[in-house]
Amino acid sequence: MSSATCATHASLTSAVLQDGFAFVEGHTMREIVAPFGPLSDWPRFADSWNHLEVDTYMADGGRYRRRRHAVYAATDSGRPIQREPHQPHYQALDYNPLNGGIVRWFEPIAQEVGDGATMNTILAFSRSFFGSLAPETRAWHAEVHQFRIEARPGEEGRPTPEGLHRDGVDYVLVLLVHRRNIASGTTTIHGHNGRQLGDFTLTGPFDAALLDDTRVYHGVTAVSALDPTAPAYRDVLVVTFRQRQD
Repeated sequence: MSSATCATHASLTSAVLQDGFAFVEGHTMREIVAPFGPLSDWPRFADSWNHLEVDTYMADGGRYRRRRHAVYAATDSGRPIQREPHQPHYQALDYNPLNGGIVRWFEPIAQEVGDGATMNTILAFSRSFFGSLAPETRAWHAEVHQFRIEARPGEEGRPTPEGLHRDGVDYVLVLLVHRRNIASGTTTIHGHNGRQLGDFTLTGPFDAALLDDTRVYHGVTAVSALDPTAPAYRDVLVVTFRQRQD
């Protein structure tokens, strides 16, 4: 079961090819990402989660999710990954029965964050890693989402309110940035037949999950505040890659 930490880029690739997913602990993930660039602006990068906007599209009426969004174009040629003009996010109802089926405009990721060292390094790693899983793909459409899920007194936060799901892309990276004063938030991975394949909890900065979205479903349990008198939240970066069609 690939809930264990993978130690190298190659072993991580093997795990996802074999099982459709892998979990990587933060210190190992930093080592794997390091060859792709610096993380010199990490403090500013992490602080930017304090400036996200409320997701107003939640069909369950919740106001527990904050987010920002950006789109990038990546090729296999080694050319710089380019940020695209700001555009909406769309998921079909087949993939997101709660909030799908509509065009959703989110506030853009701040320019200094989206163009910064950490984001570029994470995107460069993602292009290399997902490219190793699909070497025939020449061009990628990449979307980046900053999420903060908040838990309040008497109201838990739901990282995946749509339940067990796929994102409707080819590959997904989920990277924990910070979690504060919360319980739970356990990720479960399931096959197409519904059988659970693994589970893990992202607890420290840079803990990561990598998923082959065409092969596995994922969901995350709701989070609740340990101390109801203090702020409680879970901050993650989600990066999705799918083969570009144009």
